Amino acid sequence: MKQIKNSEYEEYQKYLRDKNNGRILTPDGLRLICQANNYDAEKIGKHFLEVLPKILQAEK
Repeated sequence: MKQIKNSEYEEYQKYLRDKNNGRILTPDGLRLICQANNYDAEKIGKHFLEVLPKILQAEK
């Protein structure tokens, strides 16, 4: 049986926490964001730039 390193296990645990807290962007989620911004690349980019500080702050 293959064993994983502690760092790999910790990374997996972080992924599970993010998944359970809705922080993983799915294809459906991305589609929703694009539709909400009328498929305008500039608006979509601004949305992500506005959301990024909130995500980074929540991680700390």
